[in-house]
Amino acid sequence: MVNFNVLNPKEIASLVRTRNGEERIGGSVTFIKDASSFKEELSGMDKRFVIIGIPEDIGVRANMGRGGANTAFIPGLDSFLNQQNNIFLRGRDLIVAGTIHVADLMHEAEHLNQKIPTDLKKLRTLTSEIDTRVKSVLKTIATCNKIAIVIGGGHNNAYGNISGYSESLNKKINVINCDAHADLRTLEGRHSGNGFSYAYNDGFMQKYCVLGLHEQYNNSEALSYFINTPNQFMFQSFEDIFVREKIDFKIAMERCLNYVKDNVCGVELDLDAITNIPTSAKTSSGISTLQARQFVYNCGKNLNSAYLHIAEGAPVLAHRKADNKTGKLIAYLISDFIKGVNEKNIEN
Repeated sequence: MVNFNVLNPKEIASLVRTRNGEERIGGSVTFIKDASSFKEELSGMDKRFVIIGIPEDIGVRANMGRGGANTAFIPGLDSFLNQQNNIFLRGRDLIVAGTIHVADLMHEAEHLNQKIPTDLKKLRTLTSEIDTRVKSVLKTIATCNKIAIVIGGGHNNAYGNISGYSESLNKKINVINCDAHADLRTLEGRHSGNGFSYAYNDGFMQKYCVLGLHEQYNNSEALSYFINTPNQFMFQSFEDIFVREKIDFKIAMERCLNYVKDNVCGVELDLDAITNIPTSAKTSSGISTLQARQFVYNCGKNLNSAYLHIAEGAPVLAHRKADNKTGKLIAYLISDFIKGVNEKNIEN
């Protein structure tokens, strides 16, 4: 696999903290031996879930946002691998594959200034290159009939997730997104704010639903998708749920799930939807960590999930640098999603 870096056993083991009498998830996960045989190895494994990281923040910067989303994968993986390996979740069912190679692009973007038009254009060109790489890897995972768990990285990577699975399945897929922003901005060059508008425009996305959309942080062009094509676009706003209390959160979530459950569905969660989580666009008024966990669990249990994408986490932006709150939350979200999928399979 071109543009993919595998995590070898020594790298995985270096993250796992041992304790007498206990077994951690990281002690029994499966890994990819060689990036050049990525597809062949995946095809020969009977594991369902493949964990990958995308350590980039170029798409966020191309959207005029703060960098830092490149720092989420290792803290999230560290926390996940150090959870207990027990009857509720076992590492033997998982493949920790590695990261999409973006170091060269990050180097090119390092000194670009988003306030300078030529630099902004370059950032958006580099985001398009990331799209190509993400799509290639996700298409391979989909072709091998696996469920990807993708830790970003900016929300621009939704485009590669959607297009990769769509091309593998040879059909459009549905997408559900828990997010303050619809990310349906104009087609002005690729960035983290228009991954879904590009996916729709390019024929990869069928239905799109946003749970928890913030009414005053989405422009009129983005909202026009929901107004003009309600058979393909739907949202439940944060204000209707929590401010005006017109609808209970769980009922709103159920409506969203029912809207997209008629097709294979990508599951997206932008961590900027959650109160006080370090992200490019951190919010002081969002859903709780518990509600985020309920969202991914219910998606796993009730949908034909193609993948889970946890986007925009930026631990480097935390006030206390030693605080791994973001990493631990990512670990919970991964676990909850997997448990939801596994419960669905048992029930079926």
